[in-house]
Amino acid sequence: MTVPRIYFPGIMGKGEPFELGGENLRYVKSVLRMKKGDHLIIFDGAGWEYETVIKNFSADGINVEVLGKNRIEDDAPRITVLQALPKANKMDSIIRKATELGAHRIIPFRSARSVPQLTTDKARVRVSRWRSIATEAARQCGRADIPEVNDMLSFEEMLASAEGGALKIVFWEEESERGIKKLLRDNRYEGEKDITVMIGPEGGLSREEVESAVKRGFISVSLGRNVLKVETAAVTILSIIQYELGIFGGEPEGGKL
Repeated sequence: MTVPRIYFPGIMGKGEPFELGGENLRYVKSVLRMKKGDHLIIFDGAGWEYETVIKNFSADGINVEVLGKNRIEDDAPRITVLQALPKANKMDSIIRKATELGAHRIIPFRSARSVPQLTTDKARVRVSRWRSIATEAARQCGRADIPEVNDMLSFEEMLASAEGGALKIVFWEEESERGIKKLLRDNRYEGEKDITVMIGPEGGLSREEVESAVKRGFISVSLGRNVLKVETAAVTILSIIQYELGIFGGEPEGGKL
């Protein structure tokens, strides 16, 4: 039987009692229907999981005892996703799937063809929602870390944030000379673990944006002849990278303390 997992951003030592805040009380007690003596896995979003046992419930929270802690080692690529703001709530799905597929960092940005024009307040609300989605997706898929979801940036701010990094890729439907498979299998990038990918909105990135990205060290590649929906493109790109370089097909790792 799978032990339920919840997120709590705290540091706990083995053998120590610990109190989870009231924000977890309803979920653990009413949704999961857990009782005193049940085991609960807590992940802190920074790579640690804690095996705990519920000692009792109070009006303010849940008292647990830490039975053990486990550092989840991750040798997968550190993938940064630069995602142009899409229409409606498509970003919700992109955040969720990117988390499941091991993205390390997600930076939403406004491109020339991004349709939504959000006020500062609305952008702040959206980003807060996306961070909550990333946390819940990490809990569901078994990640011990949570990808960083940055504040929304302009195109130029996004380019500045991507300075450095060993392999930077911009996906463009008009690219005709280089595909993603060819690039990832290039000997110059063998074993590369620091990868940044830029994905446009529904209308794609403009030629000027792609040229600006290339001048800043990005490599323009194609996903093939088919034009994918923006949410499909993000999933496809991350799946290809993880198949070629990352988490798919490997053995789980971890170190008990």
